[in-house]
This record gives sequence, C-alpha cells and structure tokens, in this order.
Amino acid sequence: MVKNFVSNKDETVRMFKSDFMEALSKVHWTVPLYFYVPVVLYFLYRSLYIFGESIENTILYFVLGLFFWTFAEYFLHRFLFHFHPKSEVGKKIIWTFHGVHHDYPSDSKRLVMPPSASIPLAIIFYVLFYYTLGNIITAPFFAGFITGYLIYDITHYAIHHFNMRSKLMLAIKNHHMLHHFKDPQNGFGVSQPVWDHVFGTTFPHKQNKKK
Repeated sequence: MVKNFVSNKDETVRMFKSDFMEALSKVHWTVPLYFYVPVVLYFLYRSLYIFGESIENTILYFVLGLFFWTFAEYFLHRFLFHFHPKSEVGKKIIWTFHGVHHDYPSDSKRLVMPPSASIPLAIIFYVLFYYTLGNIITAPFFAGFITGYLIYDITHYAIHHFNMRSKLMLAIKNHHMLHHFKDPQNGFGVSQPVWDHVFGTTFPHKQNKKK
C-alpha cells in the first residue's frame, strides 16, 4: 500500500524562510472562533436590527447559508485543494495550501485555516453574495455561511485530535481518515460526507455495501 503521508506525529515542518510568513501559516484551533463568532453575531445583528428582517427570514437565510457552505467545503476541497498543477510554482502553491496537511496530517498547528488564508476567502465570498443576493439577504446568509465554516474547521481539528464517542462523529472521522490514509482522491467532505455520496466520490467499498 502506498504511504500517503510523511509523518502522522504532531510535528510541524517549516514551510517558509521568512519567520513572519512561517508564523502566519500556523494557528491555534480556537483562533477562528475568536475571530469569526463576532462576525456571525454582527451580521445577524445587521439582519435583525439594521435591516429589520423578520426572525423567520433571518433563520431561513441563515440556514441556506449554512447549507451553501457544505457545497463550498466540498468543491473547494475537491477542485482547489486537490488540483494537480503541472508547473513547479503551481505545485508549490497547492502544497502550501493543502499538501502539507496530507504530508503531516496530525500537525495541530495547521489543522484549521489561518486567518491569513481564511480572511481573503471570506471577503471573496462576501462580495460574491453581496452582488448576487443583495445587501439585506447577504447579512443572514453570510452569517450562516461563516457558521458552516466554523463547524468545518473545528470538526476537522476534532477528527484529528479529539476522542470521538458518538456514532455520527466516529463515522465522519472514519470517512476523513480514509481520505488521508487510503484514498486521497475520494472523500472530500470533511464536516459531513453527503456530497461525496451525491457526486460519486465516496469510497468504493462504501458504494459496494449499498449494492
């Protein structure tokens, strides 16, 4: 069997010559919570108290944003983070964003996305939502989207470092471990495996069980 990792210990490999860039590439798993929970609360406040949106509509658009995150999680992981560029520069970029995690899957400092990467992505998505959904709908929708991102990030850390007790979390963990250690070309859902089943990227032995 091909070994799909360099080390499964909680150790960190240096990625950049610059100490500043190196520091930006590492983050404690709680940092996204400190940064983005206030963002979620702010946009819910905008929806309810600045735009005067009803509680029912705010909840609806929040849930839709949360749901849309699951698509983004799947497609970003599958088509961006597992893109196979031909140039050396491209390969270096993809390795920096995601390949290093596959080489050192238990590195606790690189299990959640650092703000240096998540903030630009959040801005891009916000602008996309703003110009497609409008200002009023974007507020609760973006709050739900960011909540989905937080669930993804914390789930990802928990999969690698927490002891799972529930059957659901054990199933999610097993799905992600298969992606890391057996078949990195399948199993792109991290916080949930639903879209892998929908788009045919779950693992062959799981598909065979259903036949």
